[in-house]
Amino acid sequence: MVGDALWLQQKNGHKFLSLLIERPDSKGAVIIAHGRGWSPDFELYGTLRTKLADQGYSTLAIQLPVLPSTAILGLYRPLYPDARERFQLAVDFLKARGHRNIAIVSHSLGATMANQYLIRTEDDSVKAWVFVGIMQGLEEMFRIKIPVLDVYGSKDWTATIGGGPEREAQIRADSRSGQVIVPDATHFFEGREDELVKVVAAFLDKTFALKR
Repeated sequence: MVGDALWLQQKNGHKFLSLLIERPDSKGAVIIAHGRGWSPDFELYGTLRTKLADQGYSTLAIQLPVLPSTAILGLYRPLYPDARERFQLAVDFLKARGHRNIAIVSHSLGATMANQYLIRTEDDSVKAWVFVGIMQGLEEMFRIKIPVLDVYGSKDWTATIGGGPEREAQIRADSRSGQVIVPDATHFFEGREDELVKVVAAFLDKTFALKR
């Protein structure tokens, strides 16, 4: 496995797995958030955390709360506070290591959980958010004052594609934000991972350059 496995501890004593790739010359640090029922190194997420590191970013892929594979999306709503705490612990960990350019790159249900974190946190340390293949609508985007990027595939799931125009309208007010549709990409970007990494890295490079 590339990187180091570490355990971050929640207030209730529960420890969750996080996978760190630290770049000493890092342009920034990226928290990778997986989708429903998966893990920090599963296929797409392992690709994102390693290839974004190749692009010059330190990465921290975190384990989010999971339910049995048969669980519908609605059953995850009670777990949002748990997910928010994990995002905050990841942010605190990266800040303690000296990172100031911090971003979240999240996929599917992980993107919904990141949305819930960003609209409720009082910590302004996260400077950019990329949501990939989000399945549910965005909530309270007026509370999120950072650049965001909505990425999905032209062959993504129906709910993701159908919600694209509405999401674009929500983020259009901020000129730093945008939406990218990757041609021929499915929900998990099989065979299109390099295109996804290129899009994400370009957005982060631009955002953090503007910050500097």
